[in-house]
Amino acid sequence: METIKIKDEFIKLGQAMKLADTVSDGAEAKIAIQNEEVKVNGEVCTQRGKKLYKGDEFTYRDKTVKIEV
Repeated sequence: METIKIKDEFIKLGQAMKLADTVSDGAEAKIAIQNEEVKVNGEVCTQRGKKLYKGDEFTYRDKTVKIEV
């Protein structure tokens, strides 16, 4: 499992996906999320603006990323 560090209280899912290099841009993140290909904390998430906090995890294409502060 990979981790990404954020400096703020939260990061939006689409931004986190870009930061973790799971997608190349926001458009790719939007499509993946709309197609129900992304899980947050084990559940399918369709909210691109979903706020992720310390300890949250998202999974996309068999890659799981944990949020750290």
